[in-house]
Amino acid sequence: MSGPQITLLVTLTGRDRPGVTSRLFTTLAAHDMSVLDVEQVVIRGRLVLGVLLAAGGSPDLTAIHREVTRLAADMGMEAEITLGSGEPAPRGRGRLHVTVLGRPLFPSAIAAIAGRIAANGANIDRIGRLADRPVTCIEFDVSGADPAGLRTALAQESVALGVDIAVQRGGLHRHAMRLVVMDVDSTLLQDEVIELLAAEAGCADEVAGLTAAAMQGELDFAEALRRRVALLAGLDAAVIDDILPRLRLTPGARTLIRTLKRLGYRCGVVSGGFTQFTDKLTEQLGLDYARANTLEIADGKLTGAMVGPIVDRAGKEHALREFAAQAGVPLSQTVAVGDGANDLDMISAAGLGVAFNAKPTVRSAADASVSVPQLDVILHLLGISRDDVEAADAEDGALADLR
Repeated sequence: MSGPQITLLVTLTGRDRPGVTSRLFTTLAAHDMSVLDVEQVVIRGRLVLGVLLAAGGSPDLTAIHREVTRLAADMGMEAEITLGSGEPAPRGRGRLHVTVLGRPLFPSAIAAIAGRIAANGANIDRIGRLADRPVTCIEFDVSGADPAGLRTALAQESVALGVDIAVQRGGLHRHAMRLVVMDVDSTLLQDEVIELLAAEAGCADEVAGLTAAAMQGELDFAEALRRRVALLAGLDAAVIDDILPRLRLTPGARTLIRTLKRLGYRCGVVSGGFTQFTDKLTEQLGLDYARANTLEIADGKLTGAMVGPIVDRAGKEHALREFAAQAGVPLSQTVAVGDGANDLDMISAAGLGVAFNAKPTVRSAADASVSVPQLDVILHLLGISRDDVEAADAEDGALADLR
């Protein structure tokens, strides 16, 4: 083509029905045009179909308008044709995903987020829904934004609006995530295992105080752990078997791990807790990797000491790196999830660090923050929709019925 390129944006809106896309493109095929972009969205039976075209030579714009309008009227829809010139802006350049989680999610929150995106000189190319239960998750595809600046601006909005907002690079990077490593206590589990042990040993208040100080970063984790474990000296080891059935997985934990495994992810846990509990979780959930401390037991009782190196803040990062090496996955393709100060190093080292119902210091350091009590919403940060998860569950259920 010579001279400025003429572009046409054809938009159809109306009640969705079979054959709309086929009929529109059949009509357009009679003219000398090439397709530059297509977007189709259906919301509660209402279709919005947009086609961006480049027109060659001297297109008969009157005929195109007449034929598209006639087609729309025949289908009980509305048509709009917008004429422009020049090359469309490349969508991939500087593309980001802005993921918003809310329960509920109010229009005022979307307005504030869209305003922040515009104020940062960015454009919203697409908006889609990833989930409507148990939380609402909306995702914006954004171009032209500075990632660090937009992340900082939206972090401020997140606190003010009471929603979770994650800003991630777009493109293949997001789909390359292949290893997810999680903290255990108050992340994979609702419980703090050492507090359950302390309740049995009659020292719950002392241990809870030390746990809180360590998670807030006010007390060295390794020192706090030694002091807490020392308080358990003399506790009958049979208590471990009593506690195991009482452990409560965080809602959505099984769905998260099941879905990730279907997609070929490796999953692991790294814990400042104890192997006597993580070994059982690894077996039950089919985890690929696990690292934790080991309680020393002698003559059927806890000695108040541990065996081997302590898994602390640095130990968790080391475990993440080791798991990644074993899986053959670079750190840029890892996801780390945690809630406390001892998770900070692994959250910072991972390609995507997620703060799960975390302390403020952890939220401010993470790439994404989740404040709802469902662990499987992490799937949405990876671009996986609730409908896809449920469709896979239903398919697996149907296959199971056939076996």
